[in-house]
Amino acid sequence: MPGPKFRADHVGSLLRPPAVRRARAQQDAVILTARGYHASDNLRAAEDQAVQRVVAMQQQVGLPAVTDGELRRSFWHLDFLGALQGLQLVERDSNAGVQFSGIKMRPIFPTIVSELDFPDDHPMLGHFRYLAAAADVTPKISIPGPSACHFRTDPADILYPPYADVEVLFADISRVYNKAVHKFYAAGCRYLQLDDIFFAYLCDEQQRSAKRAQGFDPDWLIQRYARMMRDAISDRPDDMTIAMHLCRGNFQSTWVAQGGYDPAADAVFNQTGVDVFFMEYDTERAGGLAPLRLLSKGAQRVMPGFITTKQGELEPLDALLRLFDAAQQYVDIEQLGIAPQCGFASTEEGNSLSEDDQRRKLELVVKVAEHIWQGVV
Repeated sequence: MPGPKFRADHVGSLLRPPAVRRARAQQDAVILTARGYHASDNLRAAEDQAVQRVVAMQQQVGLPAVTDGELRRSFWHLDFLGALQGLQLVERDSNAGVQFSGIKMRPIFPTIVSELDFPDDHPMLGHFRYLAAAADVTPKISIPGPSACHFRTDPADILYPPYADVEVLFADISRVYNKAVHKFYAAGCRYLQLDDIFFAYLCDEQQRSAKRAQGFDPDWLIQRYARMMRDAISDRPDDMTIAMHLCRGNFQSTWVAQGGYDPAADAVFNQTGVDVFFMEYDTERAGGLAPLRLLSKGAQRVMPGFITTKQGELEPLDALLRLFDAAQQYVDIEQLGIAPQCGFASTEEGNSLSEDDQRRKLELVVKVAEHIWQGVV
């Protein structure tokens, strides 16, 4: 039996509700340790209640799949990475954070200190189980893609000697993610999203130059990241859907990279083995729609992110329909769906829009799907 696919969906993260923000602001609410972020009992109780509410909200607007909004996370990626065996999160000088457009991210850095592994007690397995118990529709969880372990780790912070050989590191990352895929499946997950945004970063000349300075050919990295993904998911059960999200950065409504998908599209569509692609397409920074022509005919699906999460103004329905008319020059409408371009809160700070704006954006996603495909599935 094939895994789930939908016409209307969203990337995953949602704005942190006031009760969660208040609980997190308490001095002892969140503790950063070598194995990632850990919540106090008070914060966990606030998160539990908030997850119940955001699940209900997503179901009320008509979404066929729901997430926990990533409400339990500080970052979209570091919380997952920091809970892996062999990887630690290190906080550094405030000037060292990743540079976004006009703002820097908090200076938390992954550091590989020993052999990587996916632990049986990884906290996001529990996050998924709680979500699944709260949901009446398909529960989806998103985790950072395999390339995040490499792209986000400075070479100087790879301290485990065998990983000086990048092929050894990449093989181990695939092994760790393969284990994670099967652990999530065993927990009941049939819809797993891997946020592998760094394919899109490697379409940006500034990011490509930075990788060349580290000694990597960016085109080789694209190919190798695709193989890493394929090796991680190739033996997943037939009834499990794997999605991938691509964007160019999302922190307090700012961004990092720009450039069309052209350098990476073939590898992403045809070499990863992924079923569903969530692709940022809300500004000219994402380039044109022509790379969609490289999607193979068949069952794969693209969810073009014509709806932005970076500001609250609602996109006109007619404008969105014209974008789908343009997309049909390159890909069959039956291989398309609709989703926002990114999450609403890739970090706990969230983007510059309100919870009401967020809900209206999700309602618009459903409205577009019902208009084009007469339904959300």
